[in-house]
Amino acid sequence: MKKLIIMCGVCFCVFSSMAPAGTNSGDKKFASLLPSASEEGLGVSQWIDSIYNVMHLDSLGLKKNVFFYACKGYQYLLSQHKLSNSSLLTICDYTQSSTHKRLYVIDMTKEEVLFNTYVSHGKNSGSEFATSFSNKSESHKSSLGFMITGQTYRGKAGYSMYFEGVESGINSNVRSRAIVMHGSDYVNEKRADEGAGMGRSYGCPAVPYNEHKKIIDAIKGGSCFFAYADDKWYVTTSKILQAKFNWPAAALPQPLFTGTSNAESSAEQNSQRVAVTF
Repeated sequence: MKKLIIMCGVCFCVFSSMAPAGTNSGDKKFASLLPSASEEGLGVSQWIDSIYNVMHLDSLGLKKNVFFYACKGYQYLLSQHKLSNSSLLTICDYTQSSTHKRLYVIDMTKEEVLFNTYVSHGKNSGSEFATSFSNKSESHKSSLGFMITGQTYRGKAGYSMYFEGVESGINSNVRSRAIVMHGSDYVNEKRADEGAGMGRSYGCPAVPYNEHKKIIDAIKGGSCFFAYADDKWYVTTSKILQAKFNWPAAALPQPLFTGTSNAESSAEQNSQRVAVTF
């Protein structure tokens, strides 16, 4: 009888090891203090609301679902240890008119909005609104998705900053396309007040000249940058947005952001909490 039990156990282990990866779930998962939208419970909703409300993001025009998606990708990149400038999250909200201040630079450690200003989109993405996006060279369209800010340089547009796209097929060509952040004289409050669209770049998220150096210096060198639009193809294609969080119930009362001004300490605590379980 004892031998039979041992043999059954061995067989179970063999068949288990032969099962294809992801048999239990076809979705990639990673642990986080944020749940997926479909798994959002009352307590979680209240917790997300509190972060959103503390920074008054609603009054600044940023929709809660856009902020949720941004936080999801931010947490994902933290879990992959890809963010060396880990306290900042920049959101480019292309659901809004280009006459609105639709760029948000957020200090996630201090829970503060550092910059909220105008930003351009590609001239072939639309006029007032950006509605068409691409990852192809010479498309003169903006790219959606999560990117990581790179180093700075001085080029034809002056002081500029590279991006590295992390979503294959969505924004993986932004570096080769020379999609960069730079300052521009066609992105400003005067044009916005006149109702003039700012979709005039070759795909670059250009910002006002009077702010571009401060913004670039703040977010350069490995921070999370997220460009979003209500684009069905992107939402259903993005592996990051489609990933599901493993929500630890015990973590619900814990704050995600410590409030400390020490970004490295905060990043270390976050990386410990966000264990990838692919």
